[in-house]
Amino acid sequence: MISILRRGLLVLLAALPMLAQAAPGQSAHEVIQGTTNALLSDLKSNKEQYRANPQTFYEALNRILGPMVDADGISRSIMTVKYSRKASPEQMQRFQENFKRSLMQFYGNALLEYNNQGITVDPAKDESGNRTSVGMKVTGNNGATYPVSYTLEKIGGEWKVRNVIVNGINIGKLFRDQFADAMSRNGNDLDKTIDTWAGEVAKAKEAAESSPEKEVQ
Repeated sequence: MISILRRGLLVLLAALPMLAQAAPGQSAHEVIQGTTNALLSDLKSNKEQYRANPQTFYEALNRILGPMVDADGISRSIMTVKYSRKASPEQMQRFQENFKRSLMQFYGNALLEYNNQGITVDPAKDESGNRTSVGMKVTGNNGATYPVSYTLEKIGGEWKVRNVIVNGINIGKLFRDQFADAMSRNGNDLDKTIDTWAGEVAKAKEAAESSPEKEVQ
């Protein structure tokens, strides 16, 4: 179950350089709770349709998850200043699109295996500053509970996800390390690294799945 859990939650948490606007005035806790509720409700109602037509599912993920993600911030964080400051606007946009497409491909189908075992968002924390976190616990088929923590920043008055830790795996660091390693192997060729990013996401997925399992005590 945990490998399915990780793959599915990586879509929720890590991903996706999408540019939709969040509803104004929502707290960070409301952003996470509302997005989770919307995703699970949509998945429950349309699971068979999505299994028959995965592209429709990817479009739904785009629509539902987009408002909670700081697309530009996540992409620049993965590249780090070392590489993002050298990237043209076209390269940044291409990286965002390739990142989104590859994540959908490798992680999206795992969500279709989720059977409403249980997801609970932790009580709200202090949100008086411009950065906060929202915790979540996910129950697996075996009854074990696994932790998730979202890091959010307030951007233009709206809370956006900047990083996620899934069952002890820091997703932002995982992809930053993967990007730096790919640049080294590709002779610092930014275009090549961007264009082959799907393969790097696959490697990151394997690294996540090989990490030790930890359940909430």
